[in-house]
Amino acid sequence: MKSTNRAVALRDRLMQAVAHFWQTRTRQDEVQGLASGQRDYGNRTAATGGKQLDAIGLLLAELIVEAGVSRDCIHLVGRDNLTLPGFFRPTKLWDLLVIHKGVLLAAFEAKALCGPSFGNNYNNRVEEALGSSNDIWTAYREGAFRDSPEPFVGYLLLLEDHEKSTRPVGVFERHFPVFDEFRAASYVQRCEHTVRRMVRERCYSAAAFIVANKQDGRIGQFREPADDLSFERFSKIMCGHVLANYKAINTTS
Repeated sequence: MKSTNRAVALRDRLMQAVAHFWQTRTRQDEVQGLASGQRDYGNRTAATGGKQLDAIGLLLAELIVEAGVSRDCIHLVGRDNLTLPGFFRPTKLWDLLVIHKGVLLAAFEAKALCGPSFGNNYNNRVEEALGSSNDIWTAYREGAFRDSPEPFVGYLLLLEDHEKSTRPVGVFERHFPVFDEFRAASYVQRCEHTVRRMVRERCYSAAAFIVANKQDGRIGQFREPADDLSFERFSKIMCGHVLANYKAINTTS
């Protein structure tokens, strides 16, 4: 019963974060659109407004602290507090960092994929995610984080639930066939396959995939197409990894 209650409570908290995303995105779109007299093509004003997914990072930070990690280890705000060195570029800005006594315990990034241009946005998100993971793991291998044990590197993708993202999408196969999973798949299905593969290929330690539409999302409604990519599972893995290394550092120092 306790585990059920915790799951319900976590879902309620995640609903608040999803509502924050859509309310913030809508407000930014309206304000910036009115200020300029016209909206950017592809809702770029809303997409580049920032702060939309902050509530998800805050929720993860709260869960890590509740698991037993000191709040002083959590970095959520400010470019200087959220920047890590990269290998292929000087630095990379993350959405949440957990650092204890100079040891990197976790880095987390949340991204949204919204319409109307799902095709371009999907490709951009995939390239960004793969680039970021390759960058941080190579930097880790080359000693950028000193004596840190293997950190938890997490990723969350929130996809807009829309008629364009839920219907099958064709692919070009002129020279070679695509993998079967992507043939006649919607963007919801494509994203699910992509995020799962990034975890299985160890691009990320764990990942979560959430789908929510603009209307119901404003009151926090969302769905999770895959159990293995649920936020609950993701947060448990993250908290467990961070807490284990946190305790190990305290024991040996």
